[in-house]
Amino acid sequence: MQRKRYAPGRTGSTARTATVLTSILGLGLGLGLTGCSAGTTTDDIAVDAKAGPVSPVAPPGRYRTLFEPCGSVPQAMLKDLLPGAAALADAERGKAYRGVAAVTYDTDRRVGCTWKADSPEISHRLVLDIERVVSYDPAVSDDARAQEVYLRKQLAAGIPVPPTTAPTTPPAPTGTATDTATGTADPKSTTGAASTAGTTAPPSKTPPPATGSAPGAPSTGAASGGTPSSGGPTPTPTSTSTGLEPRVLDGLGDIAYVDDALSAASANGHQRAVSVVFRTSNVIVTVSYRAQTTASSEAPDSKELQDKARNLARRLAERLEE
Repeated sequence: MQRKRYAPGRTGSTARTATVLTSILGLGLGLGLTGCSAGTTTDDIAVDAKAGPVSPVAPPGRYRTLFEPCGSVPQAMLKDLLPGAAALADAERGKAYRGVAAVTYDTDRRVGCTWKADSPEISHRLVLDIERVVSYDPAVSDDARAQEVYLRKQLAAGIPVPPTTAPTTPPAPTGTATDTATGTADPKSTTGAASTAGTTAPPSKTPPPATGSAPGAPSTGAASGGTPSSGGPTPTPTSTSTGLEPRVLDGLGDIAYVDDALSAASANGHQRAVSVVFRTSNVIVTVSYRAQTTASSEAPDSKELQDKARNLARRLAERLEE
């Protein structure tokens, strides 16, 4: 058999062709990758140009949660605040000291507790309401929103706002009032309310009812943070000559006030309602303390009730600092 002749140059030609094809493909891929990279850079520049400067966001409040209210008052203080409980049977006395927690939808936003004890001569009722205010406006801090809520409470109690506390301009409406855990919206302050507080006559006050609703209900009377009255005698404001009149308090939280109102004598005796309200950062605490005497007893002592309510408020302010 005749062998095929070797044809030189074929193998080299094939290799050269493959090399050229590889170079062409590599060049094409390189151009494609370069084009994609350039396109991405251009798009990024366009997006950044449209975004504009980032608006500053107001800082959040100091507090994110709230403590359990019914266990926040030491039993020694409850014995002093509810003297009638000492005469109760053991089971009833323990129930009186435990208190009844307020029903709220979010215990990180609002909590409360109520204690009461009755005796033949006098009955006492203590209501604690703690609210953590949250601002949903990124331009308004939680503390600033809490200050608005606090000032509305003080003005509703008829206590003038000091010039250093009152805002120079009324808060601008944000469309949605600050939500609360009870599902009710905070009312917006009226135009110029804070700036005219010093010259506006305080509204008439009505005392809390004998049995109230959950803590934090809208107040129309002396005990801001207490419960509105459904009727009854018109309260008589505490005499301004005693130094125990409703007033701003120093040394309690960031800002605080005390309210005090005595109902006129009636067939049911006398009723005095004292409230101490203070704000610390974005938390507002209301201590409402009320005493009701029988018809034959004298009116509850203003200084005694105020001292007890203020002592409890100071204890709660310390608890917030823990």
